[in-house]
Amino acid sequence: MMQFYIDDLIKNALLEDVNYIDTTADYLLDEQRSTGRFLAKADGVLCGLEVARRVFTLLDPEVTFVGRKQDGDRLQKGEVFATVTGKTAVLLKGERTALNLLQHMSGIATATAQAVELVKGTRAMITDTRKTLPGLRPLQKYAVVCGGGRNHRFNLSDGAMLKDNHIDAAGGIAPAVEKLRGKLGHMVKLEVETRNLEEVAQALKAGADVIMLDNMDCDTMRQAVELTGGRALLEASGGITAGTLRQVAETGVDIISIGALTHSVTAFDISMKIQPE
Repeated sequence: MMQFYIDDLIKNALLEDVNYIDTTADYLLDEQRSTGRFLAKADGVLCGLEVARRVFTLLDPEVTFVGRKQDGDRLQKGEVFATVTGKTAVLLKGERTALNLLQHMSGIATATAQAVELVKGTRAMITDTRKTLPGLRPLQKYAVVCGGGRNHRFNLSDGAMLKDNHIDAAGGIAPAVEKLRGKLGHMVKLEVETRNLEEVAQALKAGADVIMLDNMDCDTMRQAVELTGGRALLEASGGITAGTLRQVAETGVDIISIGALTHSVTAFDISMKIQPE
């Protein structure tokens, strides 16, 4: 990720929390110095360490941040994985912003790792979607990769996807694919969303690179796998939970996209404990 993007995001987050003064820390503390210890309060996967570091160094370049782990590493409950040392007031100003980003990114990485583990031994890869929080998409998609998943499109420029509304507006799958094929560059993949086996057959005949199986049951997805015979990648999407994930993977689909990895993930529990020097 580009540093200027991360810096802009962090600056905006810090401005939400402190614009010109921290009426607690700035009035209470002078030149005291402390060390903050980042503690994992559950088992999971770490993500966002360098982002947290940058929160503090933007506030004060003299802050010292030491990571004992790297993004993508496993954390155990009770483990101290990083420390930050500097003026106590600076540490307290940056604490919430650093934790918000660390907890959110680590939550995504942890949820992704759990999903990847559930499909282990099948051909299915776990991917994210564009159902991300505005402004946080690159961080969220980075967290998915840290958890062992893959990224779907970053934005609408990355690939062409004919969803139901596109198809209905264009008069069907065949004419929509034909029109797009005449304009897409050779580097751009084309995916078609389908709702039943008849549409799968249409997308296959039209030459789709990827066919999305939208909200289909497992029996229908198995039939789609047989029908396709490897001539296009198959993506399962819609309503997939931890309880159904393994069953979906065992149908033989190539991709399982899960919007919940980013749009409704539970934050990973992390605390930062301050110890005065």
